[in-house]
Amino acid sequence: MNFELTRDYLQTLQELIANDKNSEVQVLIEELHPADIAEIMDNLSIEEAKYIYLLLDGDKASDVLVEIPDDDRTRFLAVLPPEMIASQFIENMDSDDAADVIGELPEELQEKVLANIEDVEQAGDIVDLLNYEEDTAGGLMAKELVVVNENWTVQTCLKEIGAQSEDVDEIYYVYVVDDDQKLKGILSLKKLILNSTSTKIAKIYNDDVISVKTDIDQEEVALVMEKYDLVAIPVVDSIGRLVGRITFDDVVDVMREEAEKDYQMVSGIAGDVDSSDKVWNHTRVRLPWLFIGLLGGILGAQVIGAHEHELTIIPMLAFFIPLIGAMAGNVGVQSSSIVVQSLAAGIPDFESISQKLLKELLIALSTAFVISLCIFIYNYFVSGSLNLTWAVSLSLFAVMIFASLFGTFIPLILNRFKIDPALATGPFITTMNDIIGLLIYFLIASLFFQF
Repeated sequence: MNFELTRDYLQTLQELIANDKNSEVQVLIEELHPADIAEIMDNLSIEEAKYIYLLLDGDKASDVLVEIPDDDRTRFLAVLPPEMIASQFIENMDSDDAADVIGELPEELQEKVLANIEDVEQAGDIVDLLNYEEDTAGGLMAKELVVVNENWTVQTCLKEIGAQSEDVDEIYYVYVVDDDQKLKGILSLKKLILNSTSTKIAKIYNDDVISVKTDIDQEEVALVMEKYDLVAIPVVDSIGRLVGRITFDDVVDVMREEAEKDYQMVSGIAGDVDSSDKVWNHTRVRLPWLFIGLLGGILGAQVIGAHEHELTIIPMLAFFIPLIGAMAGNVGVQSSSIVVQSLAAGIPDFESISQKLLKELLIALSTAFVISLCIFIYNYFVSGSLNLTWAVSLSLFAVMIFASLFGTFIPLILNRFKIDPALATGPFITTMNDIIGLLIYFLIASLFFQF
């Protein structure tokens, strides 16, 4: 059953907290999913959230902590003693979640929390994960997994799986390694059951296994898992030793983060920002592209100002300036968005840049012809000037062709130079096409009116 947070529920909870009604608060939250509890805490003061959190048992408290937004979690943990963070929360988490939580803390607090973790092996796993770059497979993986040796028998393997599974929430795959811990393949539970207890694992495992290295980008991990429809993928080091696994829930988070980042870039936001961030953070990430837009507007005004004489002679030319700018920006964004979308989805680059430009040219020719024909018919019957009709129609045709090719070319070039192509969409394309579109418009108009 889905939980819906209402104002009445929140007010009731706040009243119980204010009156220190521990048992009644527990009744209200004990059956809720960790994500629902995190949502409730997000709508409470820091002290009220702390009150609820300290009523949770270790496992549920750890699950709730993972669901809390990063910034809120850091502020929340800052008011708790490090020994409590270690013993009640971190020790009940998977290594990847624990590393994420500790990695967000100030360095001094990190050291104190790690020093208070009683399980030295778990603390070592967390330290290992903290040494990887956050946006790589190593930074994304968890250390908890089920591993068997290829030289074991089925009987030994079953015993080891039973022992290792205590630390693993979900067993998606059983991984097979050699004596040097190098990944050899995966083992199905079905084959374990169907074969005799004396059978060697080396004879029954599947050596067709897809893995990723610790240093590859997390976005590439997501693409690999999506391509091969995997629920988990093993992670190996530079010499092929198995060091961890990444599960689909981690990849979903990556895909969401990358989509949010690309959307913000397309919208002209030059950094990662959440709705809950402070006013200055929002202002800081929006200003760079707005300054570019301001510069583009100034240059556009300069172009119009340079052709003031022509506009004085033929005032009707000014009526179509907004149309030229709008169509140039829209077509450019359409083209760049399609290219960025295909690049982000990891579609193989079977076509060269020249082939893609040719394809986009054909599309642009067809759309530009239809739109230009429409404006030609409109002006022919409304404006009364054949020169104006041809000037506007041909200008619109040329501007749409240019904007389409420009919108295709820029993200492809950025991608070749390992720069996020999402930077090419939104304000950048719109601003550039506005300026160049106006230049094309006045150039073609000058041919018809002989300024």
